[in-house]
Amino acid sequence: MTNVSLTDTVLVLVHGAWHSSGQWAATQRALAGAGAASVAVDLPGHGFDAPLPTGYLLPGQPGLLTERSRLAGLTMDDCAEAVLCVLRRVRHRRRVVLVAHSAGGGPASLAVERAPELVHRIVYLSAFVPGGRPRFSDYLGSSENATALGRNLHLGDARALGAVRINPLAPDPAYLDELRRTHYHDTPADRFDRWRSALSPDLPLAIPTAPVTLTAARWGSVPRTFLRCAEDRALAPAAQDLMIAEADRAFPGNPFTVRTLPGGHSPFAARPDELAAALVP
Repeated sequence: MTNVSLTDTVLVLVHGAWHSSGQWAATQRALAGAGAASVAVDLPGHGFDAPLPTGYLLPGQPGLLTERSRLAGLTMDDCAEAVLCVLRRVRHRRRVVLVAHSAGGGPASLAVERAPELVHRIVYLSAFVPGGRPRFSDYLGSSENATALGRNLHLGDARALGAVRINPLAPDPAYLDELRRTHYHDTPADRFDRWRSALSPDLPLAIPTAPVTLTAARWGSVPRTFLRCAEDRALAPAAQDLMIAEADRAFPGNPFTVRTLPGGHSPFAARPDELAAALVP
């Protein structure tokens, strides 16, 4: 990411499942200190405007396992449009770098496929790349991802709920320990409660299950970087490598630049300064 001054660059940051634009705050402060502008996206169904299951904040959380999500009707197109809306607002910048974390890779990829002229580079931070397989669930269920944690976090029947539902406010210490070990195992322990309390319980089912189709002339024309998380417990490094390899085979004319970061799935929580440095080398 050279040849253009940081003052001419804006980074558009897309969060992953159950997170929000707020996950990027510490990274954005570090980016600002380096002279880089940034704006964080809230995908539909995430952030302060996310509708919650009606019993989520009540004693005993009634209906949490069965109440259909109010996000059930959201589509991958809706999520990609949220990214495109921000990209259109910052198009006056000479250089736009789109950064996607985890499940945010699907909407970000579709946004680039729809409007490659708005993006100068896309960065995948341990994120879904639909270059080889069209659905995130195709990689989550792969043998390469067999060592990943977190499957016991999902509540109820996702198809009946219309969402992949978790319970960040669960009273069960064993459940919370798995949530910590999956997403925040290298984040300071005294910050875990703050991080988990900021999560939304519902991920629209379309994000992991809707197919994203890419073409060489559009998505494939945009330079891309993959930032591997070496100790990732939510998306195993072997699954990250599989996505990179399959995308490069499908789009050999513009292969990934690959870098490896230390630590787990959430470097924005564990080491935001290092993450910012990786985004603006």
